[in-house]
Amino acid sequence: MITTFNGDTVASMAAGVREEHPMIHHITNSVVTNFTANITLAMGAAPVMAPSIAESAQMAGFAGALLLNIGTINPELLESMLAAGKAANEKGIPVILDPVGAGATGLRTNATASLLSELNISVVRGNAGEILSLAGSSGGVRGVDSLATGEGKDRVFADFARKTGIITVVSGETDFVTDGTNWIKIYNGHPVMTSVTGTGCGATTAAACFAASGSGLLQSVAAGIACYNIAGEIACDICKGPGSFVPEFIDQLANLTGETILNKLRIETNL
Repeated sequence: MITTFNGDTVASMAAGVREEHPMIHHITNSVVTNFTANITLAMGAAPVMAPSIAESAQMAGFAGALLLNIGTINPELLESMLAAGKAANEKGIPVILDPVGAGATGLRTNATASLLSELNISVVRGNAGEILSLAGSSGGVRGVDSLATGEGKDRVFADFARKTGIITVVSGETDFVTDGTNWIKIYNGHPVMTSVTGTGCGATTAAACFAASGSGLLQSVAAGIACYNIAGEIACDICKGPGSFVPEFIDQLANLTGETILNKLRIETNL
């Protein structure tokens, strides 16, 4: 069990993902399929998108991690997610949930409730409004955008993680990762990233890539988010705007080095 978290930890975990090349099974939303597949490849993992219930459970058994994203959920897709999740649970494969827009509509809220009640979810990553909705608080969600800032809500997030046993990642100006007792705050990132569709979903992909490879889930997930945000921060400093961000971001993510991680990482933790 890893008991520290610093630049050396993150750099080592990033190298581990590239060395192990884990397969990440995505059952995700149609808006971000290509983007998150490229993020998976850039981080050194192998993506597979298998949404059909005819194969989703079988494919989950081959994966290093299963990612479930409800961004374009429908009843058939939910059944496929549940089948794949149960197969992953049987084999001890981590299941990562992105509750996109939970709290905004009954379909999304009920789908998330089903996934949480019927599956052993390892990690959940969302914005403040989504996680507050899961926790039973008034998060304020408009469409898939959070109306909550997350400021002063760390205790709610930690309580949710502790009660559920789910590593909880809350994205925002500062990303907050907690198991209910320990926490890591990640200050890397850039506002331009919020102007590009799918960057939140991409962060969930980063968490899944590292969850499939690392030995301590809290630290592994935080390391994935940190690497993702560092690459995004560099890309935003180079690109001309949202249109040129995506190719630059994929390049920076693919070329991220341990030295860059050590130089750029900005965190706070109680570990």
